[in-house]
Amino acid sequence: MRYFLKTTLLAVIMTAGAVAQNTSYWQQHVDYTMEVDMDVETFQYTGTQKLVYTNNSPDQLSRVYYHLYFNAFQPGSEMNARLESIADPDGRMVTEEKNSRITPLTDSEIGYLHATALKQDGADVSFNEEGTVLVVDLAKPIPPGGKTTFAMEFKGQVPVQIRRAGRNNKDGVALSMSQWYPKLAEYDFEGWHADPYIAREFHGVWGDFDVKLTIDKEYTVGGTGYLQNPQEIGHGYEEASTKIKKKKGKTLTWHFKAPMVHDFMWAADPEYIHDTLKMENGTVLHFFYKDDPKYKDTWTKVQPLTEKAMLFFNKNIGEYPYKQYSVIQGGDGGMEYAMATLITGGDKPGSVIGTMIHELAHSWFQHVLATNEAKHEWMDEGFTSFISALCSNEIREQNKENPFENSYKGYYYLVSTGKEQPQTTHADRYDSNTPYGISAYSKGAIFLSQLGYVIGQDKLMETIRKYYEDFKFKHPVPNDIKRTAEKVSGMELDWYLTDWTQTTNTIDYGIKEVAGEADKTTISLERNGLMPMPIDVLVVYNDGSQETFYAPLRMMRGEKENPYPAIERTVLDDWPWAFPSYTFSVNRPLQDIKAIVIDPSQLMADVNPENNTWQPEAMPKD
Repeated sequence: MRYFLKTTLLAVIMTAGAVAQNTSYWQQHVDYTMEVDMDVETFQYTGTQKLVYTNNSPDQLSRVYYHLYFNAFQPGSEMNARLESIADPDGRMVTEEKNSRITPLTDSEIGYLHATALKQDGADVSFNEEGTVLVVDLAKPIPPGGKTTFAMEFKGQVPVQIRRAGRNNKDGVALSMSQWYPKLAEYDFEGWHADPYIAREFHGVWGDFDVKLTIDKEYTVGGTGYLQNPQEIGHGYEEASTKIKKKKGKTLTWHFKAPMVHDFMWAADPEYIHDTLKMENGTVLHFFYKDDPKYKDTWTKVQPLTEKAMLFFNKNIGEYPYKQYSVIQGGDGGMEYAMATLITGGDKPGSVIGTMIHELAHSWFQHVLATNEAKHEWMDEGFTSFISALCSNEIREQNKENPFENSYKGYYYLVSTGKEQPQTTHADRYDSNTPYGISAYSKGAIFLSQLGYVIGQDKLMETIRKYYEDFKFKHPVPNDIKRTAEKVSGMELDWYLTDWTQTTNTIDYGIKEVAGEADKTTISLERNGLMPMPIDVLVVYNDGSQETFYAPLRMMRGEKENPYPAIERTVLDDWPWAFPSYTFSVNRPLQDIKAIVIDPSQLMADVNPENNTWQPEAMPKD
């Protein structure tokens, strides 16, 4: 039998000045200018790219790297090799027989992206294509603080939809164009991040994009950036008072600009309906979906909830910094991009709404707080799962006592399999997909929900807002969220970051013994797992009264405020981690006690809940 105390997560709105944890912090900058011609009959495209690169690092660079993601979608690629060898391949990327959908692609179905010419400040450079990475040896090194301009000509072919990007997906969307252009790899204090594309996550350089896209005039385009020429385009972008300047010919050129983003996505279809919703704060929400009756009800319901979700995230994380956001039918499942998302259409509104909330939350946790997803995927997927669970619970009126219950279930399952790997594992190097997914999404979400147990829910929400304010438009690392929480709470939390993310140590505390002596009861607790935690204990009495006892963890060097103000709390002596047992007394006789519960909030991820509750044995009947 268990006793639950409902915990309310409070959004305490407090911010502070933006000060990076590392005072010598720097990041690179890119400015892209691209002109692209798309042939909707062959699904091939050509383009030019002018890229101005600013080297803000203290290092001289003699080489750079570009990502050529579309090269993954062809037989012989590393993505395909991994798909054929992994024990549990992504179901979207294999047939019912679990054979790779990439292997049988023909020359006209594969994806490719090739640089056909490249110059640096007008001089030819040596470049070599190695799968999904272009290796470029520079004509002249880029000194610290220096700028250089790369001029590239490129060509590509859009693959049959396999994963995230592609053509003619199962919803019938013609073009889902993510990771479609030659993208400069990130260089930071750790060096280059020119990972091959295996089908996991991304990392990009902050900068400004200026993109001109020429495509069949019947196609409607949505995606990243602000449209610069709505009076020429129409397609639902024009204001009611704007007179459309009809263009002759079979194509239109769409001109987009996107300031301070680290990616650029677009999608296009001749049957898109384009709806807009202007929020009171001026943010314009765009919705693109197929003109098909089976989608109309879903996309009608999605729109007002997108506004509610945007307001929730603005309040609980920080203001969305752009003037628009687009929800676009396309892709497979859902995937976040700068100022927009691609999600499948679906004929079940609940699924689409849930996906929209999650992907919209990524606009904060990844597209403003731009972590390296390949190395710290739990920081964007996990934090997004945490905040989207809170959002769904409120705006969809789910009224769950623990909005994160599914995350805990997923984590407990992973531990039971014995296949857990530390969260420091590179996203591509997980043994199989299941441990990766649970580690990134479920265990990543618990990092925050459990942090609220450690420092207090109000301090957690204050931490999230300060983290956003201090690190927006940067590339935060795990130490940054930990240090932010330390500054807000006044506690030392290195132990928490270390054990939860860098090991597979588990939490297991239990009630070892309860003994009565006169008017006192002695409660003995034990630590069976390796991961330390502070401990809340609830004691419920037969007369209906309750009280809690709190044993702070000594290495925290602090204590949280009483999470249950209506219940009297006794703060006990610190529990030093190295001691496997801990004993304290209650000033009530044993016969008065109805139940004792470790962590009534159930926010501590204790892998063995069976020893967390004690009740007196039933008296035998005569």
